[in-house]
Amino acid sequence: MSNSNFVDYVKIFCRSGKGGAGSAHLHRDKFTRKGGPDGGDGGRGGHVVLRGNEQLWTLLHLKYQKHIFASNGEAGGSSLKSGAEGKDKIIEVPLGTVARDGETGEQLFEITEHNEEQVIMPGGRGGLGNDHFKSSTFQTPRFAQPGEPGKEGWIVLELKLLADVGLVGFPNAGKSTLLSVVSAAKPKIADYPFTTLVPNLGIVKYRDDKSFVMADIPGIIEGASDGKGLGHRFLRHIERNAMLLFLVPADSDDIAKEYHVLVNELKEYNPELLDKRRLLAISKSDMLDDELMVAVRQELPEVTFVFISSVANQGLVELKDTIWKMLNS
Repeated sequence: MSNSNFVDYVKIFCRSGKGGAGSAHLHRDKFTRKGGPDGGDGGRGGHVVLRGNEQLWTLLHLKYQKHIFASNGEAGGSSLKSGAEGKDKIIEVPLGTVARDGETGEQLFEITEHNEEQVIMPGGRGGLGNDHFKSSTFQTPRFAQPGEPGKEGWIVLELKLLADVGLVGFPNAGKSTLLSVVSAAKPKIADYPFTTLVPNLGIVKYRDDKSFVMADIPGIIEGASDGKGLGHRFLRHIERNAMLLFLVPADSDDIAKEYHVLVNELKEYNPELLDKRRLLAISKSDMLDDELMVAVRQELPEVTFVFISSVANQGLVELKDTIWKMLNS
């Protein structure tokens, strides 16, 4: 997906509709000069609703739509006629969208299923007509309830990408190169850190027309769990991946240390991430001869690992076999 077209964070101002006023009408016709109350109720104000749409992958359509208002309910009428309800404002969002209170940051809910709907701003209730207030001792009430006001406020929408495999590594570890080789995705690739500024998705073809989805998450730096760099903006994308593929380049000063730093950042951000299946890929391993590869093996942490080279197309079949086995174990 194009970098400029991928938006995973928006802040929008929402306002639900106010309820319609109840009617204080008294029944009158050519046969009745002083009839009783027959005022109808006001209509409910329109809700602001989030609806999941599995066809969407980004919040781009909301980037320039900062104010979203639902319609007001209509007033009640005579002959106990209720006012029409205000039209709901439906906001379609990708699956994995989290709604947060724009002031407190509190998570309100997460949209995870197609056509799932959640009311984010309920409309005001319509006022009761004067027919509700009549009694045996008070037969002609000449008043009715006003409609309730709608609600308004800032809402933050954050997107967590859904993928089978999430690529985790420091900047320039070779994540984008790997994704471009094993899938049809075309992420931006260059020989400097932070080339990837937005997540990229690619469909990796496997044997017998099988496939799985891989996500290239922008590089993590030490301290990302505390918000350093673009920490929280991208760590949340890892939450919805079925397994994590850690990439550490073969020319790293200390492969085991680099792996443990990455694991620790995930733990500090969300300890539940450590419950996911983990696989370590030593990238750029075409730089290693047999002797160096033996030395590297002795230093690796206790985790399933493979040696790969995206450029030299080495170890990629073994990598896909291992991923498929872990995804389906």
